[in-house]
Amino acid sequence: MDFDEKYNLMKEGGKILARIINELKAEVKEGRSLKDLDNLAEKLILDSGARPAFKNYKAPFATKPYPYTLCTSLNEIIVHGYPKENVYLKNGDILKIDLGLNYKGYFVDAAITLGVGKISEEAKYLIEFTKRALIEAIKIIKPGIRTGDIGWKIESVIEDAELSVIKDFCGHDIGEYLHGNLEIRNFGNPGEGKLITEGMFFTIEPMASLGSGEVERIDDYVFKTKDNALSSHFEVTLVVLKNKAEILTPIF
Repeated sequence: MDFDEKYNLMKEGGKILARIINELKAEVKEGRSLKDLDNLAEKLILDSGARPAFKNYKAPFATKPYPYTLCTSLNEIIVHGYPKENVYLKNGDILKIDLGLNYKGYFVDAAITLGVGKISEEAKYLIEFTKRALIEAIKIIKPGIRTGDIGWKIESVIEDAELSVIKDFCGHDIGEYLHGNLEIRNFGNPGEGKLITEGMFFTIEPMASLGSGEVERIDDYVFKTKDNALSSHFEVTLVVLKNKAEILTPIF
């Protein structure tokens, strides 16, 4: 398949994913169960003619496939939180929703952090600067830079805000597969790493914490901050064009 066809299908899939995430955002409110959100995400994906990307996908680090459509990570949970039936959203929570889909053979992936009801000023600050790290990193992406430049920009924005970068997870190439071998880390040095070229498709996904940024694994898939500090996560799928990056999952 040529670039144009792949680009058009991933752009179409990305618009579907962004629309679904925006519909989920409206349901992130006090009293809602995480499983309700998972059920809704799966229904919306299937109704759109796509397939869930995460459900029954086995990550390389895991011993079994992931059993849900949606990742719902509350407060100190960083990534891959399970959308369980008996967990309900409470006023003051912050929730990371991470969702992927396969549309006509191509994967797209995105994540966003949302507050439930009235959240603390510290939580607002954390969310704001994690999102800002993503936006500032996208601005510098073009052919000729390296993955270390992207990581350095993310790290700089987060650390300048006196937050901690969570360094254990990274962005990745994406397209015919959900996760490729390319790593777009949330830290790095300018001029180092893999060369970015026109036509690449990948995700970037800054993660930050109000605490130390150290990570603890609590389940096959679920990771939390070691000190139980709040964490935030944003992710988009993008494509590198002639002199810029284009977001394929316009979630904000």
